[in-house]
Amino acid sequence: CPRCMQCDTKFDFITRKHHCRRCGKCFCDKCCSKKVPLPRMCFVDPVRQCAECALISQKETEFYDKQLKVLMNGATFFVTLGTSDKSELMVCRLSNNQRYLVLDGDSHYEIEIIQISTVQILTEGFTPGGGNTRAIGMILQYKVPGSEELMQMKFTASEDFSCNKKLSASWLAAMHKATKLLYESRDQ
Repeated sequence: CPRCMQCDTKFDFITRKHHCRRCGKCFCDKCCSKKVPLPRMCFVDPVRQCAECALISQKETEFYDKQLKVLMNGATFFVTLGTSDKSELMVCRLSNNQRYLVLDGDSHYEIEIIQISTVQILTEGFTPGGGNTRAIGMILQYKVPGSEELMQMKFTASEDFSCNKKLSASWLAAMHKATKLLYESRDQ
């Protein structure tokens, strides 16, 4: 006989089963009572979700409302490819369809988001008590399409006043949040 995926309550005529609109699993009313919008699945109005999915949906909504615009507007970085000692000033932004990281300078790169394997945010100003740190760059590893080879790019915020350092730090913070969301959704 079917049971709730979370509390193991047996479903019957009184205890009805409900489907989480995000994961599709069956829960009792108590375990699937959160109602949260789920725009990525075309649910604009709040829909029933289990507690775990509701938390992820809330984080996604916050990300889309606050961070996505920052990533799509882009920021300027010095970009170093692989182990090269040369870096190139490039504007880095998320593509309009949100599938690619686009880098434009003298060179042009488009990295498919799904090919990114790791993102490490580089910070400075760390104090032993966990004090004020700020993002100054990132190291990105990604798979080259059609191969198992991993490529690495290093992004460093420009010290040049013509490049807005605060914008670069905001972009890096948004990228960090995007990465966390991406890894959480891959784990589900």
